[in-house]
Amino acid sequence: MHDFATTRLSSRGQIVIPEAIRLRLGLEPGTEFLVLGEDGTVVLKVIEAPSMQEFDEVVAKAREGARRAGLRGSDIAEAIRAVRSP
Repeated sequence: MHDFATTRLSSRGQIVIPEAIRLRLGLEPGTEFLVLGEDGTVVLKVIEAPSMQEFDEVVAKAREGARRAGLRGSDIAEAIRAVRSP
């Protein structure tokens, strides 16, 4: 089911997300959004932290890629020191 509603842009560039949509999506004060705009269309996408499983999968892929590239933990630490050095 899709809820449709109208809203207005305030003089401060703010919009109100209608209550029915906020409740259905569980939006609370402080919820962060990615805002995309093009050709008269504005899309708000809730920014959500990945689940621990998704995070673990990304870390595993990064580790596998580093292993295949022949990187060691000391290589990473050295690269970080080099970037942080003035």
